[in-house]
Amino acid sequence: MIAGIMMRREFVSRSFGLALPLGLAGQTGGAPNAEMEASRQAALDLLRPTEAQLQHGLELHASATVVESYGFSPRAAIDGDALRAAMEAGAGEAELQDLREEMMMTRAATDAAEREEYLSAWRAAGVTAILQNAGEEGQDPLRLMKRLARFTFTTDQLRPRVRRAVNGADIEQARAQQAHCLVMTGNGVPLAQRWDTVEEELGFIRVFHQLGIRMMHLTYNRRNVLADGCAEPANGGLSDVGRAAIAEMNRVGVLVDVAHAGWRSSLEAARASTKPMVASHTVCGALNEHIRSKPDEVIRAIVDTGGLVGICCVPSFLGRSQDIVAMLDHLDYLVRRFGAEHAAIGTDIAYQSRASAAETAKLPRAARRRARYEAFWPPDALRVSFHRSMAWTNWPLFTVGLVQRGHSDEAIRKILGGNVLRVLRAVGGSGA
Repeated sequence: MIAGIMMRREFVSRSFGLALPLGLAGQTGGAPNAEMEASRQAALDLLRPTEAQLQHGLELHASATVVESYGFSPRAAIDGDALRAAMEAGAGEAELQDLREEMMMTRAATDAAEREEYLSAWRAAGVTAILQNAGEEGQDPLRLMKRLARFTFTTDQLRPRVRRAVNGADIEQARAQQAHCLVMTGNGVPLAQRWDTVEEELGFIRVFHQLGIRMMHLTYNRRNVLADGCAEPANGGLSDVGRAAIAEMNRVGVLVDVAHAGWRSSLEAARASTKPMVASHTVCGALNEHIRSKPDEVIRAIVDTGGLVGICCVPSFLGRSQDIVAMLDHLDYLVRRFGAEHAAIGTDIAYQSRASAAETAKLPRAARRRARYEAFWPPDALRVSFHRSMAWTNWPLFTVGLVQRGHSDEAIRKILGGNVLRVLRAVGGSGA
């Protein structure tokens, strides 16, 4: 019995080398990562693939261009000593939040140990590109610019291994060079907020496109001047300014994303858009009716634009079974009802550095804070949790799961990244 278990573990360990970019197999960057191994085992215990399915899935993943429709590159640990010093010096809550976020987004570029773990997570996931959350939730251009600046700094420092990308050609070049890249996205549409003319109000859409942003959330959970978010009970849909913003995003070449928009807002946005649009990280309402899901009517409208729907890995959105099997159920439903050419994976989760707990433990207990407006959800709508089987580094096992479900290699390649590449090409605009 013990010998059988050891043989299976050896097979899995050997096979996972196939999930890494060609030329990097076996280069794990130091000691084995127990967190990654435990996550893989949790997923394998649920999926129970045959050796043939596992082998085929890992080989397919290794040969595919994998593009996440929305997510986060691996997060570094904070510098606990530096953050504690700032707290003791009297830094305010906003300053401390900025400092914490900056550390998580940039220390992979400035700390050797964090850099190695950051790169090892990319290799383990076998992901070429992420449509990266690079803009804090809201409409204030300066607020939206902070994350963009941090990820610009990180990718500038980590070139050529991790770089910025603005189109499909950049992603394919990174893949050919065994590198990784971030396509920057914003969690809001930047608005001048002077309210003189519509043209002036929407002028920052072009500016942020010039800075590299290629996708924007129409709204984030709550109501804004453009539309109602998914957490609004009124479900009021698009405003006239929202329609104008979609037209400008279409013109410039920015993907319209309705992942956090209300159902009516999402439906009306799809009908207003002249270019493919997306719900970059959501779930299927037919399987779990949740405010962050999309019902079939909305999905059909998005599909009719030529766009795509990305299935996420947030357990509370998935339904009763909050694990990799549930995530695959949503993908399976999406593909079989609407076609493989309109499905993607946008995990909405991140790999967290193993040093995070130790660094966070250096900080004094934080005072209780009020919920931020954008994160103000209806009761019980968002139970933040994590299921190890859907760890970000388990991307190769998402592919194995799709193989088990009987999807063709061609369909799986589309889901893993081909569809995101297609939509990015289709939305490319004048930028003028």
